[in-house]
Amino acid sequence: MKLLITGGTGLIGTELVKRLRERYSITVLSRKPKRAIEHFGKGVHALASLDEVQNIGDFYGVINLQGEGIADKRWSERQKLRIQQSRWGITRQLTELIQQSDTPPQVFISGSAIGYYGDQGSQTMTEDEVVERPEDFAQQLCAEWERLALAAQSEKTRVCIVRTGVVLASEGSALQKMLPPYLLGLGGPLGSGKQYFSWIHLQDMARLLEFLLEQDSCHGIYNATAPEPVPQAEFSETIAKVLRKSHFMRVPAWTLKLLLGEMSQMLLTGQRVVPARLQQAGFEFNYPSPAVALRDCLLPPSSRPQSS
Repeated sequence: MKLLITGGTGLIGTELVKRLRERYSITVLSRKPKRAIEHFGKGVHALASLDEVQNIGDFYGVINLQGEGIADKRWSERQKLRIQQSRWGITRQLTELIQQSDTPPQVFISGSAIGYYGDQGSQTMTEDEVVERPEDFAQQLCAEWERLALAAQSEKTRVCIVRTGVVLASEGSALQKMLPPYLLGLGGPLGSGKQYFSWIHLQDMARLLEFLLEQDSCHGIYNATAPEPVPQAEFSETIAKVLRKSHFMRVPAWTLKLLLGEMSQMLLTGQRVVPARLQQAGFEFNYPSPAVALRDCLLPPSSRPQSS
């Protein structure tokens, strides 16, 4: 069976292609298709544009992971527009192709983020929670992103939306950006440290996408987060313990606001998100707790916990 994956050369996409390439014929969408083919090797196809897709119905499934890195640059108005367009544009195009097809893909999985929930304090957020829509950039970004994808839902195509937390990996993830202070023995909580931190291990992220792809009964919204969100101070302390470093240098909220501007709200508020619908569907996490996930990401292979 054929799959089309947008954002296939990113952190999540690369791990997903590694998992699926033996059982599916995979085409990735990339601005640099030659580089993508070199990245994956033989057996993976690459397109530079959706205009090259002659019939979206040739694909059993479409997985939409494309988007400008939300934390790559300070949120200027220009950068916020770039972040929006990189997600909304491709999602709108895919939905229109699916709607126009007489034989559309059987499943369309599209990304979103837990920023959809906004600042909810310590309230536990499941997929059933209804939230108000204040003038919050991340929340508005996700709400429109999801609306565009859900429009592809039909009797022929089931749609799954994945609201992703912070992805942890041994290389190339947000975790590596957090590490320098800890490695110097200067790690500590961000702001009050009471805000919740919802995260997921990269391998579980790829596994749950595979799960949603292959479970015909799955459709709608899914929280792509581990089942144990923790206060940021606890997560920070766990990093320090795994690395056997001290943990005492709290980063004041005003410092983050000065350095990051509006983006700092993602770090200072946070969400307490749990994957209720995934667990109800029978998905089991290999890395359910921060300690297990961080040991796998930060320690040498010989010291890591074993996973299936």
